[in-house]
Amino acid sequence: MTPQTEQAGPTTGLKRNSLGLRLWHWANTAVVSGLLLTILFLFVIVKMKTVGPEFQKVLATEGVTFSREQVRGLTRIVSHRIWDWHIGLGVALTALLALRVVVEVAQKGGQRFSVKLAVARRIFRQRGPDLQDSRHSLLVKYSYLAYYLMLVVMVATGLVLLYADDVEALHQIEHTVEEVHNFTMYLVLAFTAAHLLGVVYAELTKNRGIVSDMIHGGGPAEQA
Repeated sequence: MTPQTEQAGPTTGLKRNSLGLRLWHWANTAVVSGLLLTILFLFVIVKMKTVGPEFQKVLATEGVTFSREQVRGLTRIVSHRIWDWHIGLGVALTALLALRVVVEVAQKGGQRFSVKLAVARRIFRQRGPDLQDSRHSLLVKYSYLAYYLMLVVMVATGLVLLYADDVEALHQIEHTVEEVHNFTMYLVLAFTAAHLLGVVYAELTKNRGIVSDMIHGGGPAEQA
C-alpha cells in the first residue's frame, strides 16, 4: 500500500520562530556553553590534581618554596572562582528555563513547540515511518523535548546541590543528586555536539537556512 502523502496544515501569518524563542535560544546557547566551559576548565585544563605540582615548579624557578598544603590553598582559590562562575551561570539557566515556559505560553499557534510536535506527529502518521523526511522531523522534535527535560533535571539537581549545605534533608541526598547532575551534564554535552553536527550537515546539504531561520524567524508557522 502506498503511504499517504498529505501535506502539513495551512500556514499562518506568523514566523516559524518567534522573537522570544530566538532570543531565548541564543541566550541559552551562551549560558550552556559557559557552564560546559567551566567544567572543561575544572576537570581538563586546570585539573587540580595536576596544576598543583605545576604551581610548585613555577614557584621553584623563582626561588619560592611552597608546601603541598600551601599549593592546595592556591588551587582552591582557582577552583572556587571557577565554581562561582558555574553557580552564577546555573542561576542564569534557571531563569532561562522559567523564561522558556513563559515564551511557550506567550507564543501563538504554530510557533508553539507543542504545536510543532503535533504537526510532526500528524505528518509522520499520514506519510508513514518509511518516509525519511517525516521520520527525521519527528525525531528532531523529540530530541528537543528530551533536551528540555535534561535542562529541567540539571536545574533541579543544581539547586539541590546549591542549598545542600544549608538544608539537612538535601544534604542527605547530595551524593546521589550530584551523580545525577554530572550524568545529565554529559547528556547535555552529547546533545550539544550532535545538534551542532546536525546543523552543519543540514546547512551543507538540502536543509539550508536553519541558522538563518533562528536569526530572522524563518518561514510561516504551520497550523496543527
